[in-house]
Amino acid sequence: MAKLIFYYDLLSQPCRALYMFFKKANVPFEGKVVDLLRGEQFTPEFEALNPFKKVPVINDKGFVLTESIAILRYITRTHNVADHWYPKDSVKQAQVDEYLEWQHTNTRSDCALYFLHKVLWPVMNGKPVNEQKVAQLEKKMIITLDLIENVWLKNKKFLCGNEISISDIFGICEIDHTSKYIFSK
Repeated sequence: MAKLIFYYDLLSQPCRALYMFFKKANVPFEGKVVDLLRGEQFTPEFEALNPFKKVPVINDKGFVLTESIAILRYITRTHNVADHWYPKDSVKQAQVDEYLEWQHTNTRSDCALYFLHKVLWPVMNGKPVNEQKVAQLEKKMIITLDLIENVWLKNKKFLCGNEISISDIFGICEIDHTSKYIFSK
């Protein structure tokens, strides 16, 4: 049986989330690192696989999928993974979906923008940090982190209930990436 091929770079938070999920859920895969800092996502070979020139990407016996949340949902339907990752129960699944949809414009957006402005772009461009912009982004991110703590995690062990799900992996990958920069002041 051909293995699932997973194209990734662990610099990417969605790639890290998928990688962690595959490992924890015992999903067999062949990993292919795409070095983002070297621009490997812009090669003609990779563009033929993903015209969006981004990771993550999977190739499952010729079926190519290029968005992390779609990949997670596909894997839970096509591989034997524990139900708690993405429950079959409609209500529980809707709760996981609710966070996954919310995180795109909140956890993902706010944490990633902060990290890009505070760390990545200054390093890549050799220019100083725009402290005013970083301060604005930090305020927005802290509001999001407060919502995670006081709404999503209110009276629950995990974001969507009392069992870990794929929403928790996505949440932690976004938060962990920036937390060392928030608290290192």
